[in-house]
Amino acid sequence: MVTRPVRPATQIQTIVGLDPKVAAALRSHLAEVADSAVLTIVDEVPSYAGAWSGRMGEVIRNAVQLALGGFLTLATRQDADAPKAPAIEGAYQLGRGEARSGRTVDALLAAYRIGARASWRDMSGVAVEAGVDSGQLAKFAELVFAYIDELSAASVAGHTDELESSGRVRQRNLERLARALLTGAPADATNAAAERADWEPPGALTALVLPESQVSHAVTALDPGTLQPSDDVPGLPEGHASLLVPGTGSATARRTLLRALRGTDAVVGPAVPWLEAAASYRRALRCAALGLDGLVDSDEHLASLVLAADTSARDDLRARVLAPLADLRPSTAEKLTDTLRSWLLNHGRRDAVAEELFVHAQTVRYRVGQLREIYGDRLEDPAFVLDATLALA
Repeated sequence: MVTRPVRPATQIQTIVGLDPKVAAALRSHLAEVADSAVLTIVDEVPSYAGAWSGRMGEVIRNAVQLALGGFLTLATRQDADAPKAPAIEGAYQLGRGEARSGRTVDALLAAYRIGARASWRDMSGVAVEAGVDSGQLAKFAELVFAYIDELSAASVAGHTDELESSGRVRQRNLERLARALLTGAPADATNAAAERADWEPPGALTALVLPESQVSHAVTALDPGTLQPSDDVPGLPEGHASLLVPGTGSATARRTLLRALRGTDAVVGPAVPWLEAAASYRRALRCAALGLDGLVDSDEHLASLVLAADTSARDDLRARVLAPLADLRPSTAEKLTDTLRSWLLNHGRRDAVAEELFVHAQTVRYRVGQLREIYGDRLEDPAFVLDATLALA
């Protein structure tokens, strides 16, 4: 396979010329600094959760150590010709591996930012303890960020090359699978799409509906197996996108998902068996139509969704329930309607009704007396109470 040459984003000109004693101290802590950087990445970038264990963890750890070793070579140079090729090639291959793992460029760049911060914190501490002078420390900091710029550019190039070759086909298959799931395609067709995409079905899927401008941020924080259709999906409001997030469907998994989505305006559908993802998507769309602000968990708005399922039927039910008040003055009818609603929802507790309506308990007694005169025995009829509660809730 042909790959593009890896070219650095910047040409590093900073010469630090670290004292050999300082360089030796830094090298003695190299493995420790690398482990700390990787653990910080795993902790702060959700896409890397669990990546520390197994083969991928070792690959990432080796790449970080190689990068740090290359950095120390640069930091101890006395001229502008110190070699960077091994570290640059390592970063390029890391980018290809991350593409094969399904992680996005955004997640990769977030890992670089966080890893650079953690490495600088630890290495600068060691350097200060070893007696580095202030002039060298300033150049040291400048070199860190120039070096990370080169490595991240190499990783992005590797990620792009991988997606443009073998990864591109799989990505397109994943997008087609997402569309099949969201549109409720037959189970045999969806299973075939999952096989073509080399995608292992999870225990459950949760559909999200969110603004397109927030997709990049959300994907960085979500499971790397998250699916996103590239084609238009029926029902999506303009300027919005949908994602399918894999998970177990447990209460713990849902809390983790909602935590990852903080700061977004995502509407989160229910967790459902993966072949029923269209049901989660439809629920998320209906919840989005309620016009709620911020992050919305559809599981917390089930009653509102039921009441909004057929608005014309609810309007008819409300008109029928309130028909006995139609001949009253509008202001009187409005007060009695508010009282009836509160009386139903507070199960007839007069003090609770008075507190909700900001009136005296005697006023509540008087109004309820009026309602009993108008409605008679219907206020004790369970069927009427159910109709009135649904109509006025």
